[in-house]
Parts: sequence; structure tokens; C-alpha cells
Amino acid sequence: QVQLVESGGGLVQPGGSLSLSCAASGINFNVFNMGWYRQAPGKQRELVAVITPGGTTDYADSVKGRFTISRDNAKNTLYLPMNTLKPEDTAVYYCNAQFRRLGLEYWGKGTLVTVSS
Repeated sequence: QVQLVESGGGLVQPGGSLSLSCAASGINFNVFNMGWYRQAPGKQRELVAVITPGGTTDYADSVKGRFTISRDNAKNTLYLPMNTLKPEDTAVYYCNAQFRRLGLEYWGKGTLVTVSS
């Protein structure tokens, strides 16, 4: 069974920080592209950041310089420390795993990040 379990969400004031984690199991983590996506109420789900098995990263313009995606292949874990959070960062954040060659894609259930004063 495949599981992606996010953790670390919560309530934080603007300018604050939170760190998200995604624990993956049931997949060969080392061959999957991993990513963080987010979805706010009434909006489409959007890409936040992605990272390849080798560690190459890409970010949405809205989070560049504030969020950092990383992975620990030995621990099958994906990370997203987030700094200088803004109210517009408020969303449910989802962990994603993708192996395009086999058309495989998996999603976690999400963790809610609320940035509010």
C-alpha cells in the first residue's frame, strides 16, 4: 500500500515560519519526483515546489526565496520549511509523488496551513 502522510501544518502569524514533512511508504522513493502542491478554498490546486530524485528543484514564483523543498532518500521523507509566511500562503498543502514512465501518481491527504493575524 502506498501512503504519503503530511505533517507540520498549523496556524501561524504573517512573517512566521512552519516546516512541513511528508513521509512516504509503499513506493521506491528514490525514483519518484516529489512535490508540494497547495489548494485554497475556491481555487485550483497549484504547484508549490518539486524535486527530482537527484535533488534538482523548481519553485512557483510566489514562494521563491521563502520556501525550500528537500528530500532525504534514506528516510523516504520530503520536506518544506516555509519562511516569511503570508496570508496568501493559506491553503491545504499536499504531498505528491510521481513516476511518469509508469504513469504513477500518488497524493497525501493534505495538511492545513493557516497564516493569519
